[in-house]
Amino acid sequence: MSLDLSVVIPVYNEASTLEDLHHRLSQTLKSQGRSYEIIVVDDGSTDASAEILRLLRERDRDLRVVRLNRNYGQHAAVFAGLERARGAVVITMDGDLQNPPEEIPALLQKIDEGYDVVGGQRESRHDPLFRRVGSRLINRLTSRIVGVPMRDYGCMLRAYRRSVVEQLLGCQEISSFIPALANCFAGRVAEVPVAHHPRQAGRSRYGFFRLLRLCFDLLTGFSLFPIQMVSLSGIAIAVVGLGFSLFLAIRRLIVGPEVEGVFTLFAILFFFVGLQILALGLIGEYVGRIYQEVRRRPRYVVREIWE
Repeated sequence: MSLDLSVVIPVYNEASTLEDLHHRLSQTLKSQGRSYEIIVVDDGSTDASAEILRLLRERDRDLRVVRLNRNYGQHAAVFAGLERARGAVVITMDGDLQNPPEEIPALLQKIDEGYDVVGGQRESRHDPLFRRVGSRLINRLTSRIVGVPMRDYGCMLRAYRRSVVEQLLGCQEISSFIPALANCFAGRVAEVPVAHHPRQAGRSRYGFFRLLRLCFDLLTGFSLFPIQMVSLSGIAIAVVGLGFSLFLAIRRLIVGPEVEGVFTLFAILFFFVGLQILALGLIGEYVGRIYQEVRRRPRYVVREIWE
């Protein structure tokens, strides 16, 4: 049975917000006068999230719950929900209530104007400074790589038309940054300002190393630019090294043997070695992604579905 709306929510240890989230989301969706379903994907929670979802499911038949056998990460959990969504428009959002459900009508209004993807742009973010700075850098990097400028690729409160969702599901990549991937398939993309509230409980799973990993996924998953830059740098270094060798040879003929500049040579050597290690690391990232893909392992394993 097709529906007007599907709301996909990945949750991981969000027991403290689930009841409030469900109540506010249900009230918002009912006010829109459209048929809907809510799909909550329990991404291997270890707290009381599963029991709360079971109780909510008993009271609300529009709620569907997908439980994964362990924690696979936010984007894998979103894919688990997208694969089971039946709505003509699919909305994704986090379960921590930092993006309030009451902002959904603003996304739907833009979708009704003919846009394929509508993303939320968080205003007055209540996140630590390093998160805000890191997100700003990633947003600029993603906009340049994907070719679709957006100010907030990290906001999970987003709306997708069914045609875009079908294209997403046709991609079998293990590591996928959904907002960037969706913009590759969308004809018209828009952003709308949305509120951003402090976390009510717990802490964000996106620390420094998760943001760094996301950055590497973007670089290696959507562009060959890094490896091309390594090749160009290698050519430039080879030319500079040849010129420097000629300079030293001529200087030796003119001045004769000398030991001055030994530390300068060491500094240059360490610089070149550092570049080589960086190049090997980038090549390793690409090879690692290829290794992950050729194994053809599933993105996730479903433990059970309540529907």
